[in-house]
Amino acid sequence: MKLHYDIDSSCLTAVLDGEIDHHIAGMVRMEVDTAIYAHSPRTLVLDFGNVTFMDSSGIGLIMGRYKILQPLGGTIILLRPAPHIGRILRLAGMERLAEIRQELGEGAMQ
Repeated sequence: MKLHYDIDSSCLTAVLDGEIDHHIAGMVRMEVDTAIYAHSPRTLVLDFGNVTFMDSSGIGLIMGRYKILQPLGGTIILLRPAPHIGRILRLAGMERLAEIRQELGEGAMQ
């Protein structure tokens, strides 16, 4: 799993690349949390455009970041999930915690 960050104003974008399983999710959690605490973004964008596989560990990854950002008034955007990953996200009810988008658009940076 490769992880890249882009920090723009109050938006932190984490570009995920590869597979998200229980072996990788812990590392990603630590890196994303470190960036959240360092930059205090209002919006966290998790870019799934290059994610090829995700199991329930990916759902846990999203839920944990939601629990960190919610008390701070922050939001999460799940960007560009492949169709099979989008189905997993919707079946798990992630639309209640985060916005699922195929494009970021102007309204993302709050």
